[in-house]
Amino acid sequence: QVQLVESGGGLVQAGGSLRLSCVASGRTFGTYAMAWFRQAPGKDREFVATKNWNTRASYFSESATGRTTISTDNAKNTMYLQMNALKPEDTAVYYCAARSTGVPSFTAHEYDYWGQGTQVTVSS
Repeated sequence: QVQLVESGGGLVQAGGSLRLSCVASGRTFGTYAMAWFRQAPGKDREFVATKNWNTRASYFSESATGRTTISTDNAKNTMYLQMNALKPEDTAVYYCAARSTGVPSFTAHEYDYWGQGTQVTVSS
């Protein structure tokens, strides 16, 4: 069983930055694939970023590429999402997700565990 708790969301002006955190309990990052998704009102949950802990390759959505980094602090069982140059269209609830296989996926329904989400609001 994995429990995920996100934090770090808030209200920020366009062009600003935020760092989201996801604390995982129950398992280590080396076992589970983890990712960030987001969901805006009236829209489907969409992929933002993930990282393959074995190859260390990171993958980002087209909208996140160039503005976003994903990292972990294994000692703290925490995954981070650093978002820069934020835009109003980045406004959404951001979720941390984990899947029991070690292979990252870009598809929300392939993840087994979800956090409660953290709201990010970007004002213009």
